[in-house]
Amino acid sequence: MAANVAVIAGAGSGLSASLARLLSREGLRVVLAARNVDKLAALVKETGAQAVETDVSDVASVERLFEAADKAGPLEIAVFNASGRTRGPITELDPEAVKQALLVGAYGGFLVGQQAARRLLARGSGSILFTGASASLKGFSGSAGFAMPKFGLRGLSQSMARELGPKNIHVAHFIIDGQIASPARTPERPDSHLSPDAIAETYLATHRQHRSAWSFEVDLRPWVETF
Repeated sequence: MAANVAVIAGAGSGLSASLARLLSREGLRVVLAARNVDKLAALVKETGAQAVETDVSDVASVERLFEAADKAGPLEIAVFNASGRTRGPITELDPEAVKQALLVGAYGGFLVGQQAARRLLARGSGSILFTGASASLKGFSGSAGFAMPKFGLRGLSQSMARELGPKNIHVAHFIIDGQIASPARTPERPDSHLSPDAIAETYLATHRQHRSAWSFEVDLRPWVETF
């Protein structure tokens, strides 16, 4: 019998890599989606994951991603980590860059969520998990090009949760309220950046929640973060 599959869209070296390691250890077949799959070579070797070149803002590309996942096994979890952003004063933002941020960060979430929902509804169970940010709740000065896709993704998540929850599909949205730790950044204070491994553990725990006590929104921040 084929192992169940986890699709991680917007894969990279941070949270997605931690999720890939954790889910593969838990026996899931991991399918990673990224524009540049060459950067995932070491992670693929480490986890046995499959990498699929994907533009999450393109319908046909997302369809091909899930067709590849179908060949790996039945879908159990879909995680949307892709993010589009552009920053700057509202008067100086490049309209095309803002449009692209919306296409990746919000429309891409819709495309991935739609393909996942079709498969999980046929199966009768599973989880769709969306990664948000501080900007999902607060539009900061100079961040209109980031807040718009994040607000949109949160709205999509809410709507999908209300529609799919009664059909036994768990949709959850995660507010990552702070910077995620990486080898490239050395925090000034201990634990001032979120551990990607710790975030991944929370995603898995949310996926495993009993349906009588599902979380829709989980917000995660370092203990030193103000909010």
